[in-house]
Amino acid sequence: QVQLVESGGGLVQAGGSLRLSCAASGRTFSSYAMGWFRQAPGKERDFVARISGNGALTYYADSVKGRFTISRDNAKNTVYLHMNSLKPEDTAVYYCAADPRYTVVSSARGVESWGKGTLVTVSS
Repeated sequence: QVQLVESGGGLVQAGGSLRLSCAASGRTFSSYAMGWFRQAPGKERDFVARISGNGALTYYADSVKGRFTISRDNAKNTVYLHMNSLKPEDTAVYYCAADPRYTVVSSARGVESWGKGTLVTVSS
């Protein structure tokens, strides 16, 4: 397993931007697919985006497609989520996830490692 620590959350107005970061421990970061999930109060944890170990493959939830971009820097053991055109409905705790299997990082079930989350609040 890898240990994951998210940062970059905060309060932003609708239409604004934020960049989330997730720093991972371990020397095998590039062998892990990485993803972002989010959980709003009273709701389930939902998939947001994922990226393959070498960064060649990405996939997004329809709700964020065209607004969010996932990227990674394997030299820094870090994955990012660039969020633009934020909406109040994007308000949630955002979690970083890691698993050796790319296709697994599409559901909250079965993911090997999770961070503790960072809160994003979008005001209207």
